[in-house]
Amino acid sequence: MNIAGLRVRITIQKNETIVDKYGNHKTAWTDYFKCWATAVTSGLSTKEEEAAGHTVEADRLDITVRYSSETAAVNSKQYRILLDDRIYNILSIDEMGFKHNSRKLHTELSER
Repeated sequence: MNIAGLRVRITIQKNETIVDKYGNHKTAWTDYFKCWATAVTSGLSTKEEEAAGHTVEADRLDITVRYSSETAAVNSKQYRILLDDRIYNILSIDEMGFKHNSRKLHTELSER
């Protein structure tokens, strides 16, 4: 893995259930882990989709992070990525040959 390529700072957020002072359970995104990563556009980055009658661009990124105990716990159901105030949903995760050096997160830009 090329360490010099880790040039963007990302925040991995986790979807958790939070109890407020009245005992109500709410789901909220909380910061889980911050790390350096490599972000490159995937081959499908210029795809357009039609949603609710208007066309939106489906911006996709492949984000590669170093393997650690924190990044090993990341899955596509409970986590998302923040990169430059943009939210990316994790579509799938590539284990990079199961060598425990790095993980590649295939992501797509989320609508707010």
